[in-house]
Amino acid sequence: MTEVASDGIPSSTALEAIDDLPAILGRNLRRLRTRQGLSLERLAKLAGVSRAMLSQIETGKSAPTINLLWKISTALGVPFATLLDNQKVHGPVVLRRQDAKILASRDGKFVSRALFPFDGERKVEFYELRIAAQHTEHAEAHAAGTIENLVVVQGAVEIRLGREAACLLEEGDAMVFEADVTHSYRNPREREAIAYLVMTYVETVSG
Repeated sequence: MTEVASDGIPSSTALEAIDDLPAILGRNLRRLRTRQGLSLERLAKLAGVSRAMLSQIETGKSAPTINLLWKISTALGVPFATLLDNQKVHGPVVLRRQDAKILASRDGKFVSRALFPFDGERKVEFYELRIAAQHTEHAEAHAAGTIENLVVVQGAVEIRLGREAACLLEEGDAMVFEADVTHSYRNPREREAIAYLVMTYVETVSG
């Protein structure tokens, strides 16, 4: 998901609709970093993110873009949702559409809705993706071993992995692939495409 963050990293996607996001991210980043014995300088080098940006995130002064969070979570070796963890949830959970956690591009052409609660480290994440007509969304390589399983439920989506030829998925088609390379999702049609994405991580980091 390409964008331009305040530290100069190309980016077009921003996090939206998550209450108190800066404070949540700051608390989780500080906890995860110190638990692994990493200094800000060391994590900055591992993630390819400036030390100043990491410091701003930890102090709740900045809400980073999606690509930036992917870089940080990959460097820490934790699932993406771990950085957004707010509280533990026990028992059945109803996720109302109006209360959904939305990750959306600033132009509104790519929308990802989390279909799981941000309640701690997990090995599997489930998303609904909506891609506007003729739009292409680029994604950074995720942590080694990360698997994406995508099924198209409306329209069509082209998946491109690294320099490989694009694979066109029609409505009802599914694809499983290793997401530890740069990849993209493209809607080649003239109407919105909808897909469901399951992301599976090799392991989570425990205490």
